[in-house]
Amino acid sequence: MPTDNSGASTGLTYKDAGVDIDAGEALVERIGPAAKATRRRGADADLGGFGGLFDLKAAGFKDPILVSGTDGVGTKLKLAIDTGRFGGIGQDLVAMCVNDIVVQGAEPLFFLDYYATGKLDVDSAAVVIEGIARACKESGCALIGGETAEMPGLYAKGDFDLAGFTVGAVERDAVLPKLGAMKAGDVLIGVASSGVHSNGYSLVRKVVEKSGLTLDADAPFAPGKSLGEALLTPTRLYVRAALEAMHTGGVKGLAHITGGGITDNLPRCLPEGLDGEVDLDTIAVLPVFQWLAKQAGIAEAEMLRTFNCGIGMVAVADEKHAGSVIDAFQEAGDRAVRIGRLVAGSGEAKTVYRGALKL
Repeated sequence: MPTDNSGASTGLTYKDAGVDIDAGEALVERIGPAAKATRRRGADADLGGFGGLFDLKAAGFKDPILVSGTDGVGTKLKLAIDTGRFGGIGQDLVAMCVNDIVVQGAEPLFFLDYYATGKLDVDSAAVVIEGIARACKESGCALIGGETAEMPGLYAKGDFDLAGFTVGAVERDAVLPKLGAMKAGDVLIGVASSGVHSNGYSLVRKVVEKSGLTLDADAPFAPGKSLGEALLTPTRLYVRAALEAMHTGGVKGLAHITGGGITDNLPRCLPEGLDGEVDLDTIAVLPVFQWLAKQAGIAEAEMLRTFNCGIGMVAVADEKHAGSVIDAFQEAGDRAVRIGRLVAGSGEAKTVYRGALKL
């Protein structure tokens, strides 16, 4: 091994190859308090072990089914990188995972994240992961671990990617959807979204390019905000509200409205022979969607299959419980309204529309 005159090694180090182990350790130390703040029954949020532990018995489950989910943020991440705004991206990551499992009746128990980059910027990474921890705490799940990877040569300077993984549990008799209980006449309840959430951003970025606006220009649809800031509005976390709605006993099914919109996602919680009839006149279309549609001439059908258009979750409830389900969502801070009903169909379930979006 080559040495200098003092006898110290002059050979290559991992840091010379672009990977800074000390930076990774500094990040773990920095995010430790945020992770500990997510403690819940069954989990110890200390970081640093090879795996994260969770005690289902301590969490109070008797006959649980485990439900898992994984997702990323998609090309919304590119807007965050281009604007240097990372405060809401962690919530996007958590929401896309926990919202997916709560619709099956599951309470999210724990979360793990994967952060990959070319060269680790501790400050930026800490902002992202602290946002993940805040969203975990709001959703009642523990951040019990994660992985940070430096991969020089694989990512361009300043780029990074995120993935999230969550596991939840639901008592066996409470798994959703309850397909056998659904019938024609059941009510569809739409729960408002906070914005574009984390789907359709490849099209959003094309629309921004077509508009000629820069990301720091005033947002035409959100007074007082820049375009970048408005488009980075974090995905709504529905866990607490959805669990409260389920406690009413009136929820037969839930659909998280992600890529594919209401068109493709609502049928995922419906049985064969029943269709979801949605009255588009009942949907309060958010200004961001009106701007996107008008700016690029996007057809209504394309909007409905690409974006949530203002509805981030749909619940199925029987008529007699619909009011209490709506009240539960509202009391938890989410705006909820009737948007349609189940109707007799033929073959695989599908979404059918009447009325028109206010684009």
